[in-house]
Amino acid sequence: MSAPRIDVIAPSGALLSAAGFGAGVARLEALGCRVRSRVPGSPWLRFAGSDDARLAQVHDAARADDVDLVMIARGGYGLSRLLDRIDWPLVARSVARGVRWVGFSDFTVFQLALLAGTGAASWAGPAVCGDFGAGEPEPYMLAQFAELLQGRAPVVEWAADPRAGDGGDGAGDGLGAAGPGAAGLVLPAMPAAIEGTLWGGNLAMLASLAGTPWMPAVDGGILFVEDVAEHPYRVERMLLQLLHAGVLGRQKAILLGAFTEWRPAPHDNGFDLSTVRAHLADRLGIPVVPGLPFGHVRRRAVLGVGLRYRLERMSGDVGAAAFRLSAA
Repeated sequence: MSAPRIDVIAPSGALLSAAGFGAGVARLEALGCRVRSRVPGSPWLRFAGSDDARLAQVHDAARADDVDLVMIARGGYGLSRLLDRIDWPLVARSVARGVRWVGFSDFTVFQLALLAGTGAASWAGPAVCGDFGAGEPEPYMLAQFAELLQGRAPVVEWAADPRAGDGGDGAGDGLGAAGPGAAGLVLPAMPAAIEGTLWGGNLAMLASLAGTPWMPAVDGGILFVEDVAEHPYRVERMLLQLLHAGVLGRQKAILLGAFTEWRPAPHDNGFDLSTVRAHLADRLGIPVVPGLPFGHVRRRAVLGVGLRYRLERMSGDVGAAAFRLSAA
């Protein structure tokens, strides 16, 4: 196999460290990748470049016929400013040629707009700075990324323990321990396997698309969500926004990734992420599965946004359950 060719773009926030970005590029090259940076030369306001400059790098990467992957340097904020200016058919044509667009966080709006407008798939996966430029890459993430470099959709397996820590100290995994009134911790019954379009990403970005042309109309899907620095009541509010907008009720299952770096309030009285999960499961009557290894955490899976996946409950009881997610 020839060396994977990667274009790096910065369509959102400004680089926080030029040294970190350089280290990330060097580690990708050490993996045998050929890396080309399209990152603008200087930031503008809080963005990696002006709107025009960031738009140009997206379009230039989409036109390139010598690239296998397009990766983001980092997330932040900025792609929402460009959604009505991106040439989505151009990006879709690059996907049809085999180019894989990879990122997460703010990149969620790009991925979902691409899916909504063209049906083209992309990949929720690592960013150059945080995943390759901040110390040694995390082994699980690296193994998942290696599968993607080989042209395969990685299989994701995890144990969902409803009694795990809730991330309220900024270091947990976001599963949610039971608080007062947080009934319904038993994971709901589900068939041996569920198949549907896998889609989602950062919850705040997803909620921001509600009511816009860039929200995909996915029926019978498997929706995954994660977020960072959002208190559980804000998580619940965004999920209820999607529920009331008719989005959640059309799905077959909801997968909860990591919800980290939030701080409990003295008046929470036990309200935490498990409370949110139990309330959502009760309202929807479909599996709401915690523990997906995805989010603003180092141990992160690579997921095909817009591809058909199969969700299987491998084993488990009221205390813990094991799940497997694979491309169907």
